[in-house]
This record gives sequence, structure tokens and C-alpha cells, in this order.
Amino acid sequence: MAEALQLRSGSYEDFWLVSSHLGDPKAAVLLVFPVVFYIHRQTGIAVLWVAALSEWFNMVFKWILFGERPYWWIGESGLFSKNPPKVQQFLSTCETGPGSPSGHAMITGAVWWVIVSSLASFLHNRTGSKILAAVPYLLYAVFLGCVGLSRIFILAHFPHQVIAGFLTGVLLGIFLKRTVPECRPLLFFFCFSLTLLFGAILMHGALQKIGVDLSWSISLAKRWCSHSEWIRMDTTPFSSLNRDSGILLGLGLAEYWKPGGWALPWVPRTLCLALSSLALHYISSFPVPSAPALLFYSLFFLKYSIVPQVVMVLVPGFVHLLTAKPKRE
Repeated sequence: MAEALQLRSGSYEDFWLVSSHLGDPKAAVLLVFPVVFYIHRQTGIAVLWVAALSEWFNMVFKWILFGERPYWWIGESGLFSKNPPKVQQFLSTCETGPGSPSGHAMITGAVWWVIVSSLASFLHNRTGSKILAAVPYLLYAVFLGCVGLSRIFILAHFPHQVIAGFLTGVLLGIFLKRTVPECRPLLFFFCFSLTLLFGAILMHGALQKIGVDLSWSISLAKRWCSHSEWIRMDTTPFSSLNRDSGILLGLGLAEYWKPGGWALPWVPRTLCLALSSLALHYISSFPVPSAPALLFYSLFFLKYSIVPQVVMVLVPGFVHLLTAKPKRE
């Protein structure tokens, strides 16, 4: 299937790569969250909550299911020594974690379910039209299809891994949307963040104790990736773990510093979005040393704990100071 996609739609390579990028778990936090938050605060918080928890669940599933990835399975299987498929790898191909279920499909399915269901409900309440309310779901299905095909196109996943990711993601989106914490104290987020972090570490240690090698996929990725510089530490399961834990702690701190946020008009909110996007771009591109590993993961945790505070507190507070009208005595 990947070979057919690359041969028949190779001229749309940029489209597939952009689709894969939009389905990246980082995109849900760095691109989708700010936009949705400045449109509707509660839905934006729900996006962040669902993105963090669905990625955590995806990491656990990958540890248990041991899914292969096509780009290394082609060589490891030994089935194509005489007739290798005519396929190529890309910069985003060489992810180091196991492949099942697809994280891009699962997290995209969960996060965008929150957005689409909220939008559909809004349209139905405003217009009373079921047809108009169904349009977001149709666009949702098309978007998920593009993300799924892009993952197959770049040899990152098999079709069954993409389908499993979508089904799991939709179910998680439906469930987690009902559990979004509102008016919770900082201690709740602190404990929840630590529970995810140390719970996964304990699970990792227990699996290794019984003889399960959880680094098997990293060695395969290094062996079969066509460019060694495409192997990145931010694609490892522990990077996902630290991102998720950092996001939840950052969400708690943001709610603690300014409960309820600022009630800004649309024009200041547009300015907030522009400034937040710029700030998150620099935060995301800030270089983090890859060695030692403990330093990398600690800084990775810190980087993503800053994201909610930038979007929810620092930038809106700055814009509020700039645009607030002085009170008359």
C-alpha cells in the first residue's frame, strides 16, 4: 500500500508531509490548542487535557503491543531480499517508538473529536439544522483519512495500526471530554502529573524486570533509518511521557496564577494568538542537549510545562495591560 501511494501520488509529497505534521502530537499542543483556546476557553483546556492523556495512553499501548514499523520491518522480515519495494523514507519517517497503535491517528482522533463535537453542538443550537451540524463530522473524517494515509505514505505505520489508532482515539475523545478538570486546585494537577510520570516509570521498570526489552524499537530504528540524523530523541516514548506530564503541571499552574483568565474582546484575542504562536515557535525550536538523557528529559518536561502558562497567563496578561482602558476617577 505504501509503495502504491508513493508511486501514484508522489507529486503530492508535500501534501502528505504537511498532513503528517498536522497529525503530530506536538501540533495538538503548539498549533491547535492556542487557536481553540482564544476562540473558546473551556474547549481549549479540553484540547490540552485530552491531548496529554491520549498520548500517555498511546505510549502505554505501544509498550504492550510491540508494533513494528514498515520502514524497519521491510529489512527485518527478510521477505524482500530479492524484490525490495520501491519506497523511500522521509525526515518524519524514522520515529523510534513501537508502531501500534498510531500515535498521530490516536491523538488526532481524540483531540479533534473534542473540537468537532463542540462545534457541531454549537451549530445545531444556533441553527437547529442537523445537516449543518453534520458538516464538522464530515470534515473530521476527511482530515483523519488524510493523516492516516500520510502515515502509511511515509512508511511510519501499517494500515491496521492507523485504523486502531483512530478507533481508540475517538473512544478516548468521547470519554475524556467528560473528565476535563474545572476549578481544580494546583495540588490536583501536581499529583496527576506525578502519577502519570512515575506510573509509567514503574510500569517500564516492571516490564524490564520480567525480561521485556522496551528499547528494542530504538535499535531497529537506528539500524534501518536511511539517515542517522533523522533519529531524534523527541520521538522516544519517554519524551512523550515528559511532554504529557509537563503539560498537565503547566495547566495547573496557569489555572492557579489566573483562575478564569481575562475576558478579552476579539481584537486583543487575535493579538494574543499571534504573540502566543510566535512564543511557542521559539519554545519548540529551542535546542535541548540530547546528552545526558536525564538532562534532556528534564528540560523537555520544563519546555512543555511553560506552554500552557504562555498561552493562558503570560501573553493574555501582557495584552490586557496594553489594551485595558484606564479607569476614570
